[in-house]
Amino acid sequence: MVKKYFNWKTFLVVVAAIIAVTSLYYANHLTKKLAIEERKKVNLIGLALESIVLSNGDVVNTVAATVISGNTTIPLLISDKNGKIEEYINVDTTLSKEEFAEEIESIKNIHTPIQYSIGSNQIKYIYFGESDLLRQLRYFPYVLLFILLLFVVIVISYISSTGRYVQDRVWVGMSKETAHQLGTPLTSLVAWIEYLKGTEIEKKSLEEMEKDVNRLQLIADRFSKIGSVPKLEEEDLLLRLQNNMNYMQKRASKHVQFELKSNKQDIIAVISGPLFDWVIENLIRNALDAMDGKGKIMICVEDQITQTIIDVSDTGKGIAQKNIAKVFKPGFSTKKRGWGLGLSLAKRIVSEYHYGDIFVKKSELGKGTTFRIILKR
Repeated sequence: MVKKYFNWKTFLVVVAAIIAVTSLYYANHLTKKLAIEERKKVNLIGLALESIVLSNGDVVNTVAATVISGNTTIPLLISDKNGKIEEYINVDTTLSKEEFAEEIESIKNIHTPIQYSIGSNQIKYIYFGESDLLRQLRYFPYVLLFILLLFVVIVISYISSTGRYVQDRVWVGMSKETAHQLGTPLTSLVAWIEYLKGTEIEKKSLEEMEKDVNRLQLIADRFSKIGSVPKLEEEDLLLRLQNNMNYMQKRASKHVQFELKSNKQDIIAVISGPLFDWVIENLIRNALDAMDGKGKIMICVEDQITQTIIDVSDTGKGIAQKNIAKVFKPGFSTKKRGWGLGLSLAKRIVSEYHYGDIFVKKSELGKGTTFRIILKR
């Protein structure tokens, strides 16, 4: 159970979250410390201003002036007791009148002003903002979070793409090796059929044997095309679908009905015929397995301006909702002897080779399933 939910992706996200929380905490701690230090500095400036007014000593005045002039980072506003700004320090004077007024108002609202006295009943106030360093430190955690998130996304994408690449190479290698292995016995079978044509063997049986051998050659050809870019050509879509249904109907139970519907009599689609046939056969074969020898398989085609929609429906067992998202994953199968490769290959053929889409439109346990294929114009 732990391994099911705790994989390398989860570990990476947990580590990133720990780093993010630690960074946020530490950056917030530093921000608070710097804010306290800046307030102390402003308090010191207030004392320096008081000392300049109340003292006539040159040494005291020199020290106070040094303290005041030493502030080159914190924006300050000095106002009278009525709030009228008399002087400003470290405020950008190149701003427009409206922007300057907004800046002044913003500084006044950041902190509680510091009060200092310049004589009897003469009170002044120092409003102060935040230095550039403090502002940058406040934004630093969010910048760090963004960089960290970007790093995690890049790493996960890289590892996932690497895994898919390795998986693709395995698929291609298996497919081409299968096509190669089928080639030798098929060549021999074709030769034997040609020999048998000159004998007195029953012609009908020979024709059926030849059809199955031709079918095996087609399957070998399909396997050989995996991994290479197929040639897409204009095809009579309804004719190909009808031929597929006719072939599968002869090998299905007599209690299974097949039906093909379309909103047009002629539909031309740009496809790779052999590979697209493979997709339809897989869907029909899965439908037959789900119906246990009794039911109905219907293919509905709707040709639209921008796309062609093909729905393959059955009246079989249906797919559990928890499994719908898994049906196209390699290795997933609800059959006891299933390899879980058919729908995964179908997904690849439709999406990667035909630039379309295939998904479960709807499914209900005990009532059946509908797969939808979308071919874009």
